[in-house]
This record gives sequence, C-alpha cells and structure tokens, in this order.
Amino acid sequence: MIKIEVPAIDVSITERKQSFSKGEPEIQSVQGFIDLHKIPRDKGGIFMFYNVNDELLFVGKARKLRQRVKKHLQDNVSPVKEHRDEIYRIDVSIVEDSMEREIYETYIINKFESKYNVEKVFFK
Repeated sequence: MIKIEVPAIDVSITERKQSFSKGEPEIQSVQGFIDLHKIPRDKGGIFMFYNVNDELLFVGKARKLRQRVKKHLQDNVSPVKEHRDEIYRIDVSIVEDSMEREIYETYIINKFESKYNVEKVFFK
C-alpha cells in the first residue's frame, strides 16, 4: 500500500481588513484577502480553501499559485464562484512536480471530503 501524507503548509492567509498606519498606502482587497502577496508568484503547488469552521471547501493545484488563487476569487467560471463569501482561510503548499501536485490534489479532496470539488471525487 502506498502511504501519502499531506504536504506541509508553506503559506496560510486569512480574510482580514487592513489596519492603516500613517502614510501607509491602501492594499487592494480581493474578496476580503489583502495578503495574497505572500503566496509565491512563480511557484507551483496545492491550495486549499477553508471556511471559518475549518471545513475544507475546495482544493486546487497550479503551476503559478498566486495567479490561480486570484482567478478563483475573481473569475466567473470558478467552481467556487457561488461560495466565495464562505472562504475564510487559504492554505498553500509548494509542490513543484506536476505529477505530485496531481496526486496530492486527488488525495486531499477525497481524504478530507472537500465540499465543492466535483471532479476527482471518490467518496460519494
């Protein structure tokens, strides 16, 4: 039997408002997230969206993490477009190998029964 473990979380951000300091520029919010700059721009990996109760909502993979996460938060064709207001936390794991990303994504979706992933689901 193959043993798979969830990769370590490299970046975790939560929905929050900016607290302004004197002379500080305003940070553009994307669906309530102002810390998207912490997600690597040119790294591949897995991202996981959670709600305020720590329930896994959606798992995805990307060659360029920040761009893909922003796309899910803004795009009209995202599987989570109707549920964006539920997203409270985003966890990101850097996984450069595309085959490993595919395996981890499928494993996490099924192990933790992701709520809004419709493809790659074996637990229903």
